[in-house]
Amino acid sequence: MIELGWTDWLGLWLHFGMLSLLSVGGGISVLPDMHRYLVDQHGWLTPQQFASSVALAQAAPGPNVLFVVLMGWNVGVNAGSLWLAALGALLCLLGLLIPSSVLTLYATRWAQRNRTRPGVRAFKSGLTPLVVALLASTSWLLLKPHLTPESMVVAGLLVLGAALILWRTSIHLLWVLAAGAFIGGMGWV
Repeated sequence: MIELGWTDWLGLWLHFGMLSLLSVGGGISVLPDMHRYLVDQHGWLTPQQFASSVALAQAAPGPNVLFVVLMGWNVGVNAGSLWLAALGALLCLLGLLIPSSVLTLYATRWAQRNRTRPGVRAFKSGLTPLVVALLASTSWLLLKPHLTPESMVVAGLLVLGAALILWRTSIHLLWVLAAGAFIGGMGWV
């Protein structure tokens, strides 16, 4: 059991609030920093609890942000009570949703009024590589514990092949994802 004071709970909420403002590609894009904060820095979650929270939330139907609720819940359970579990779930969820929602509301109104300005168009174009890099770091964090030197080569070739297919053909992304799911389901990777 871990001991958390009110400053720890406030810190948890503030950290998720800060991540909210960085989560341009969605909550999953800041997963590496959540891991650093919850597992590496504070030890509030074990690596297994962290990975299970992500896996369970991604497998369950519903919004993509469910993993944040599960992480907060697990922090509270590790602190010793169901009330703290509910508090952790609520703090993580509100921390991740409120700041980005408020920013999105005001920023989209402003961007819509100023959509023809070169700076606004450049900013929108510049977000694409940022989102790709954040999602790539998330993928690496989730894959790293399971990769061997042999599987790294195969995984690298699959990523390169998928990128080339999506770049050079008109095949829809969902077909490439389905092929990846099939390859993984068959145990070939």
